[in-house]
Amino acid sequence: MKLAFSSDLAERVAQNGIIAVVVIDKAEHAAPLADALAQGGIGAVELTLRTPEALDAMKRMRAHAPDMIVGAGTVLFPEQVRQVCDAGAHFAVAPGMNRRVMQAAADAGLSFAPGIATPSDIEAALEYNCRVMKFFPAEVSGGISYLRNMAAPYKHLGIRYIPLGGLNADNMLPYVKDELISAIGGSWIAPREKIAAQDWAGIAASAKQAMELISKNRK
Repeated sequence: MKLAFSSDLAERVAQNGIIAVVVIDKAEHAAPLADALAQGGIGAVELTLRTPEALDAMKRMRAHAPDMIVGAGTVLFPEQVRQVCDAGAHFAVAPGMNRRVMQAAADAGLSFAPGIATPSDIEAALEYNCRVMKFFPAEVSGGISYLRNMAAPYKHLGIRYIPLGGLNADNMLPYVKDELISAIGGSWIAPREKIAAQDWAGIAASAKQAMELISKNRK
């Protein structure tokens, strides 16, 4: 069975170290948002399917910023797998572990990281040969300490995690420093309100701050 998340893409995501998680209400904001993130040094984004404009925004971002890794977030139903593939997504993630969605992603050849919060979630994901998983919601589940304990029985399998949920510039460093972590997910970098307000300078500044913290503290 092929890896659920291609090894080449997983390496690119790990090299970036952070994925900006965004909600876009107007597709026209996709291009300037990509520019702002890139200006701050961020080369990977998870565009969540939480608005009617999300798929159009994804297409625009892919066309405008071909070098940026663009993933789809909040992929909850099998039919959305084909939609995000058609929109050009490099990968997709979900808040949970849905076998029907995982199978659809496997059939489509789409790199997919399911959401996990328990050992049972991890073992369900392993049935689909997942080696990259989204730890969600990270902070309220117990943070990096909880993840270390939960992940210990599976460490020999080489699983790496993308934590998301409650992370920010003040608490991200314990995750950044841990070898279990592929990249962190950051929704604080480009929050929905700042995108709606077109605060591109503020988003670029937040992206730069996050990347500086990663470059100074990552092993």
